[in-house]
Amino acid sequence: MIGLLSLYVDLALGLVLSFLLLSLLVSGLNEGFVRLLSIRSKFLWAYLRDTMDGAAPSGRSWLPSTVSDVFAKLPFAEDPRPAHNEQPAPSEVAPVPDREGALTGLLYQRVREIDHVKRGRTSISDIPPERFSVAMMEMASAEKDGVEGLLAKLQAVGSPLHGHLQGLWEGAQRDLDRFRQGVESWFDAEMRRLSMLYRRYVKWVVAVLGFVVVLLFSMDGLEYAKTLLRDNAYRSAVSAIAGGGTEQLEPLREECATPGNPYRCVTETLSSPALVKVFDNAVVSVAIPEEGDPSIRWNGGAWWERLTTLSHWPGFLVTYLALLFGAPFWWDVFRRITGLRSAK
Repeated sequence: MIGLLSLYVDLALGLVLSFLLLSLLVSGLNEGFVRLLSIRSKFLWAYLRDTMDGAAPSGRSWLPSTVSDVFAKLPFAEDPRPAHNEQPAPSEVAPVPDREGALTGLLYQRVREIDHVKRGRTSISDIPPERFSVAMMEMASAEKDGVEGLLAKLQAVGSPLHGHLQGLWEGAQRDLDRFRQGVESWFDAEMRRLSMLYRRYVKWVVAVLGFVVVLLFSMDGLEYAKTLLRDNAYRSAVSAIAGGGTEQLEPLREECATPGNPYRCVTETLSSPALVKVFDNAVVSVAIPEEGDPSIRWNGGAWWERLTTLSHWPGFLVTYLALLFGAPFWWDVFRRITGLRSAK
């Protein structure tokens, strides 16, 4: 009975660790995609364009409204971000221009001291609510009639922001301090809503990347489980690394227990040939012998044969569904099985 339980624990360790490794790869690709194309910054300024200036010249929203927009419009269409300006915010606040589409540029003037250049555009991807409310008060101070003058200008240029600020101004009973606090609370709530929307769209990106990773590595979860069950030596090697059952692996256990350090911990495990075998069926495979240097080889023929073999597709589907749970989920499962605890 104990031997059977150990067998299933070893099997679970092997599967969880393989899903964790692939999930981390998907997370890394997604983060690289987001950083390379400045998606977070574009998402924020697309929202600000919609809220302050209105629709894009095409008449459509700047923010993506469909899944296809997430992959095409936001990364590659017209950039909603203002051009970068290395100068700090001017000492004198300019009044709101009497033309449409200029409010985000005026807002950028007030917050650009926290900016740094990226391909000629602003890289600001987060504006603290208190900074936004101060910027609104600064813009109001540049108008002859203060907040009333700002609201009149916003209405004249057809800014959607007028309705939001007008309601806050009336609700504050024209008290400046209460109005500033109201703007801060409103913008904070809008940023939380925007973050939820961003995460919803990112899930689609992760889903697509997960599918691509499964196909590139042709990772058949069912086949891998059978290998772990049938190959005692292979299963023991994987479970030893995952569980850290030897003195040589104690540094790895300490690394895994360090708060916020699962990526480095799991990366260290890739030094084991047993775990590299998870990726043996990739279009490009890596071999790490017990002695000698690692080697990389083109595996296109065998990879294509696996993809075109229908019997592998149930296993591909299992792996893909597992990756949808994400790296944090599999890291938590891995810690629970191995008994690892976060260092205090």
